[in-house]
Amino acid sequence: MTNGQRRPGFDTLAIHAGQEPDPRTGAVVPPIYQTSTYAQDAVGDPRLGYEYSRSGNPTRDALQECLAALEGGRRGLAFASGLAAEDTLLRTVCQPGDHVVIPGDAYGGTYRLFARVAQRWGLEFTPADLSDIDAVRAALTPRTKIIWAETPTNPLLGIADIAALGGVAHDNDALLVVDNTFASPYLQQPIAHGADIVVHSTTKYVGGHSDVVGGALIVADSALGEELAYHQNAMGAINGPFDAWLTLRGVKTLGVRMERHCDNAERVAEFLLGHEAVSEVLYPGLPEHPGHDVAAKQMRRFGGMISFRAAGGEAAAVEICNRARLFVLGESLGGVESLIEHPGRMTHASAAGSPLEVPADLVRLSVGIETVDDLLGDLEQALAR
Repeated sequence: MTNGQRRPGFDTLAIHAGQEPDPRTGAVVPPIYQTSTYAQDAVGDPRLGYEYSRSGNPTRDALQECLAALEGGRRGLAFASGLAAEDTLLRTVCQPGDHVVIPGDAYGGTYRLFARVAQRWGLEFTPADLSDIDAVRAALTPRTKIIWAETPTNPLLGIADIAALGGVAHDNDALLVVDNTFASPYLQQPIAHGADIVVHSTTKYVGGHSDVVGGALIVADSALGEELAYHQNAMGAINGPFDAWLTLRGVKTLGVRMERHCDNAERVAEFLLGHEAVSEVLYPGLPEHPGHDVAAKQMRRFGGMISFRAAGGEAAAVEICNRARLFVLGESLGGVESLIEHPGRMTHASAAGSPLEVPADLVRLSVGIETVDDLLGDLEQALAR
């Protein structure tokens, strides 16, 4: 804000940033501009700057402006999926022969993108424990362009110190990219801690209703934002106007939803911690979690994602997933409904046999916003042996 005005609060930005009432009709909700092309006033003179919806669409622009405001960035860019955003980022910033440091427990889809797509055109990568700054420094090479962080990580809920990683990246002329999907911009704003680029799968908490797929990049530097916008248009992995509208609809309640996700997750983590069928609970809100203090420093609260290890091994973990009823067995996360999955056989199957393979006894929960006692009851019967 300028002229001494206070910056609006998060929930105000979520409802209003990029979302002025429609100037023609006064509609409070911005319309869906379901169009592929636009009338031009003269050759080479597109009306209001819009000429083709791959290059620009008012509904997508509203979402992009809102996301930039929520993350405190200079520019936001919306994509067809989180991986489409990641791919565009890598092909914009890197070239063959460059190197990226990634988390030692990165999301399976991200690992697949690096190992089976980007590596084929010459991009190298090294997994490292991003909670260990010395290990990060050891993983750097003279060609490192990016330190790629997730915090919390998917699915082991590891925590990385964003400010410390930013210092290492910038000391070595690299960019810090933070996948903020698990936290959402309500709980954590990486740019404020020194990140250069924030990545989201907006399918998850940002959209929040399991009804739309999307991704986003938010950048701290305007020039980098321009370069990414060029590649967004040139590569074409944009989301459609209806998807942008659905995501923007979800954004409006992000803060309210995240508070309930966190409330419920804290209760679930406490319940699991003392259960005989559980050998370990992975949740940064627990004081014994190794990343608890760092998470408390850079997050508003600790999120709605929990992973735990089944005391009976892989067979028990699979059976727990199969017995759950209110927790829906399914991939994805961050919706209003609770989900349960076996990462080793589901979302992280692509990492099997790699250094990023997840424990076979791991179960991941996306804790929704249902009545928490009902969630605890479902887990009680699923864990019963």
